[in-house]
Amino acid sequence: MISAKRLLDEQLCFSIYKASKQFTKMYGAALEPFGLTYTQYIVLLALWETNNQTVTTLGKMVDLDSGTLTPLLKRMESSGYVVRVRLPEDERKVSISLTPKAIQLETEINHQVSGCIDQLRIDQQTYTTLLEEVNLLTKKIGGIIHEKNL
Repeated sequence: MISAKRLLDEQLCFSIYKASKQFTKMYGAALEPFGLTYTQYIVLLALWETNNQTVTTLGKMVDLDSGTLTPLLKRMESSGYVVRVRLPEDERKVSISLTPKAIQLETEINHQVSGCIDQLRIDQQTYTTLLEEVNLLTKKIGGIIHEKNL
């Protein structure tokens, strides 16, 4: 068993928290020319993968609740990246689609963000291993949260 008493810099949770903040800052600088935040970029990634989704489906995909996602999508609509449309069959549901601007800028935005990963100077194997390990950890934590109804 791993000892519970630790220094701050020995905490896995704190290391992941710091890494997340650094990624957000680095990506934010790369996305600034497009008027996008890191979270908006994540939403674009989800929509480039599967365009035309409901807010509920999109929220599950990017792990954001509708209270956070709705104002973010309104800002993205104002910036010309997405279109929000109430579904005629159920006006409580809103469909989110990419605009031609978002589709046209996909390659350029992704190229800009790829530069962030390139700056890390890690090889493909290290990248893949880190991604797999973080995804496994996230899945384990999610299982614990679900099991304990947190």
